[in-house]
Amino acid sequence: MASALTKTALGVAAAIAITSTMDATGLSAFSALPLLPLMGLFWYLEKLSRREMGFVRGRLSHHVIAVSYPVVVMGALALIAAAAGAIDVSETDWHKARLNLVLILVSTILVAILTEEGFFRGWVWASLRRGGLSPGRILLWTSLAFSLWHLSAVALDTGFDLPRRQIPVFMVNATLLGAVWGVLRWRSGSIIVASVSHGVWNALAYVLFGFGTHTGALGIENTALFGPEVGFLGVGANAAFLAVILWIWKPDPPPIT
Repeated sequence: MASALTKTALGVAAAIAITSTMDATGLSAFSALPLLPLMGLFWYLEKLSRREMGFVRGRLSHHVIAVSYPVVVMGALALIAAAAGAIDVSETDWHKARLNLVLILVSTILVAILTEEGFFRGWVWASLRRGGLSPGRILLWTSLAFSLWHLSAVALDTGFDLPRRQIPVFMVNATLLGAVWGVLRWRSGSIIVASVSHGVWNALAYVLFGFGTHTGALGIENTALFGPEVGFLGVGANAAFLAVILWIWKPDPPPIT
């Protein structure tokens, strides 16, 4: 177990170091791409199976839950913001917003399978599982690793960089995001399911709520409160959804061989 943790910790440290270097040198647009060769290398060295890595489709019901996560969380935040009078769509170009939503949705799903989901919920998860860690501990370690990997994106001058006071809130939200997608991977056995949720999340979050200090289509300026990734209400909504699916969604029984 100790060797499994050490091995995956070194792999995660390498990923964080490479991504941080790219974020620091103006290459943040491509900083997720090194996760692909890293995933492929470690996958090959450990001789993990495709199923162990999570490259399975998952059931339709799994995908419904995956899509419901961002829809429910951001729908709730949008309703709260509307009730508080924080939404302003007077200058929103909805045609452009819809186009951006589709582009981000499709590109994130395809890229996430091979990078963020493939590395963290694919290789890291599979390596720790083979090393004997319980699913609960794997969920914790992969979520923390996922969050730490995002630190340079918000702490350095990347275009997504945040005011210092918002970085801790983002890190908590990133951990919760990683945990929800980890539960999706755990319960369904599929990183494709997690990637679909990841794609819908990015599309809705970045188009409707914006990213970094940029305002989204809903015109919400107080993202420190209402933001799904950088806001305090986002922490509450993400934590609540995580608690609910852990409570009501039990893992599938292992297949009979």
